[in-house]
Amino acid sequence: MRWITRARPKIDRIACPWLIKRFIDPNAEIIYVPESEVMEMAERLSATPFDVPNTEFSHYDDQCTFDYFIKKFELKDPALAVLAPIVRGADTDDHTQAVQSSGLWAISAGLAYNIKDDHELLEKGMLIYDALYSWATHLQREKHTQSPTEHLLLQIYKTYLKNKDSKKNKVPAWTTELKDMIQDHIDTNLNLNLKVASEELDVNPAYLSREFSRYFDNLSFGEYIRKLRIEKAIQLIGSTDNTLSEIAYLTGFSDQSHFNRVFKLATNKTPSEFRKDQRKGKENAKR
Repeated sequence: MRWITRARPKIDRIACPWLIKRFIDPNAEIIYVPESEVMEMAERLSATPFDVPNTEFSHYDDQCTFDYFIKKFELKDPALAVLAPIVRGADTDDHTQAVQSSGLWAISAGLAYNIKDDHELLEKGMLIYDALYSWATHLQREKHTQSPTEHLLLQIYKTYLKNKDSKKNKVPAWTTELKDMIQDHIDTNLNLNLKVASEELDVNPAYLSREFSRYFDNLSFGEYIRKLRIEKAIQLIGSTDNTLSEIAYLTGFSDQSHFNRVFKLATNKTPSEFRKDQRKGKENAKR
């Protein structure tokens, strides 16, 4: 069977072919074409499109295409249930879904940067998902630090950090600086991450990640950034005539389909529905 999707894959468009070849059809042919040609070539080649908007094999609510394949083909392997939130988190930029999501995203982005041929990229990506599957099947309880001495030292370190933090009742000075930094990045459409923030603040990244939610609306770093992006998008929708594609870019989303999904999750409306309702409300107010 032939499957077709958009060129330059990173997460879903490598994870799904891996799932197809390993669990559905080992002889499946995966075709990558420019986004504008997917539907035309799908019809011409009798191929099934996937990870494309307005097709069966696509995103649904907060679920990504990888989730839909598992559901559609009733794949019951427990390891796939472990992989699903990792893939979902990496594909939707919601790294709270699984602690491994940010790592998968980083590796996938780096792989795509280094390899320009999509089929070679898929070949290398298959190795990554084979490794993840083996980890999910056999190695979830394995730790990098295995000796009793290493475990003891880590426990002492964690206890020290806990006692040290418990003595601090004041809001750390870095929180104000970080709020200003985040706002600057939101305003200029730059992508801020914890690594960059920790370097600029001279704060340990693990500490910053752990403490962030205490001072930022009980949200993780990723959740807080998305909240600000959506708030900025709402402001732009109501006060400008920018197209929704332009607003998606100005608020730091990778593409409009990603912007649509995140916006709907936050507001229960697509951006176009939200803009339509706002304009209708303004018209009614003038009457």
